[in-house]
Amino acid sequence: MSEWSAIEVAPGIHRIESVLGPRPFCQYLLRDERTLLVDTGVSATPEGVILPALDGLAPDFVLISHADVDHFGGNSAVREAAPNAVFCAHAADVPWIEDRERILRERYGWYEAYGIGYQPETFAWLRDALGPDVSMDIQLQGGEVFRLGAGLSVEILHLPGHSLGHIGIWEPRSRTAIVQDAVMALGLLDTDGNVIHPPPIVDVAGYRRSARRLQELAPERLLTAHYDVIEGSSVERFLEESVEFVERAGRTVADVLAGEPEISLRDLLARANPELGPFTSMPNELAATLRSVLEEMGREVR
Repeated sequence: MSEWSAIEVAPGIHRIESVLGPRPFCQYLLRDERTLLVDTGVSATPEGVILPALDGLAPDFVLISHADVDHFGGNSAVREAAPNAVFCAHAADVPWIEDRERILRERYGWYEAYGIGYQPETFAWLRDALGPDVSMDIQLQGGEVFRLGAGLSVEILHLPGHSLGHIGIWEPRSRTAIVQDAVMALGLLDTDGNVIHPPPIVDVAGYRRSARRLQELAPERLLTAHYDVIEGSSVERFLEESVEFVERAGRTVADVLAGEPEISLRDLLARANPELGPFTSMPNELAATLRSVLEEMGREVR
């Protein structure tokens, strides 16, 4: 994780770019009279990427977009480097962000009960990617405004779906939305632009609403954690693909259930992956989306 860059993609908004495994990887720094860092990466990201990009600047606020190891695993290292920073996250995700054993058990461990757990080396990587627990100073709900200076005020958006407490940032002057993993089009990409990783969605109804809300805002610029900067007409296309993925997942599950109404989640995953992907990176995470579709249908998850 030694190669990185930081570029200003909109007035006061800097994109910190690196690579995590096969995927592009980004955090964001908003800078005016005060500074706000969006996400801390995995445990190694601050030392290798974020702190060099900050070049001695200590953020006033650290905003965690959601509870996934690659978005908050570096909390402890950033806290050590910026002890006066105010750490913030949505209240719904705080229990996982503050407790590494709980997130390993509940966010990453539930697949095991259905026979579709991570490979041992992958689960070991997930554990290693988490630094020590760090408490959040502020629990957000969405709708809060951070005034970083006379020229930069941003609104917190609650964008559930990928997680129940996923949040993003709306900067109205440049019409920029920082959304991280709130919408993921047809799946996450490798550095060559190939779809390799499924969009894991725990609340498909919330995911649809979040995508539609972003469409209503009509951003000029969409900033994510794992895609290139998305601008202009590409924004609407990306958001439509995000909605369409959920709709395709629903149709796929319905088609499979029509012929096999008692199918297990494990077998449903095996049937759905070729239709919706195929996904080669952590393919079991597609089961989160399939489980949510089943729950929305009122069907038992077996």
